[in-house]
Amino acid sequence: MADYQLRGLHGQTVETLALRILSGEIPEGATLDLLALREEFDVSLTALREALKVLSAKGIIDARQKRGTFVTPRSSWNVLDGDVMRWRSAGPVDVELLENLDEVRSIVEPAAARLAAERATPEDVGALDAALGRMASAAVAADAVAADLDFHRLLLAATHNPFLVQMERVISNGLAMRDKVVHDTDPDPVPSHRLVLEAIRDSDPAGAELAMRALVDKASTDFRRVAG
Repeated sequence: MADYQLRGLHGQTVETLALRILSGEIPEGATLDLLALREEFDVSLTALREALKVLSAKGIIDARQKRGTFVTPRSSWNVLDGDVMRWRSAGPVDVELLENLDEVRSIVEPAAARLAAERATPEDVGALDAALGRMASAAVAADAVAADLDFHRLLLAATHNPFLVQMERVISNGLAMRDKVVHDTDPDPVPSHRLVLEAIRDSDPAGAELAMRALVDKASTDFRRVAG
């Protein structure tokens, strides 16, 4: 996942524009005033256009003769792009987005757990066990969240399906965004994750799928209760 925060003035320009657009401050259909933006960011027109190329590649903006550079409809955005997801999660909580991600998790993760139970290597199981151990021993919430994200990422990796592995960015961002809403509604998430791990360790596809579906369903219930 590219991180434009680490790329100097170019990165700051991309980041600022992206956050303004994704937050709605610059609405869909709005035409960008390049001269005003160049003065605001104190960059050359060439540098500004290079930054805009990044957003164009992600489907966020486009350019047409006589119309200029404008913000495209959200339906055109590459919502699976890592930066787009990160920018959306950096703003106010988007309940509709979280509900959509919740639906994706409910479809993908139980099936991924079934495949992991069929295909996981001893190394995969060991990595999942280590992530669960970090979750159990975490002294602060941030460490527990990081271990939780690792567990779900490693579970997808244990399917040994390259397409499912790429879903990691969707699942991880969904979990991270959900945490902004749910916080500590589940005081001990370890037992539900352990049931998934034990089914994978036992090469029990049906058990792994059932355990993961229960985990995801509980997470969905917690989110809907807190989000109202």
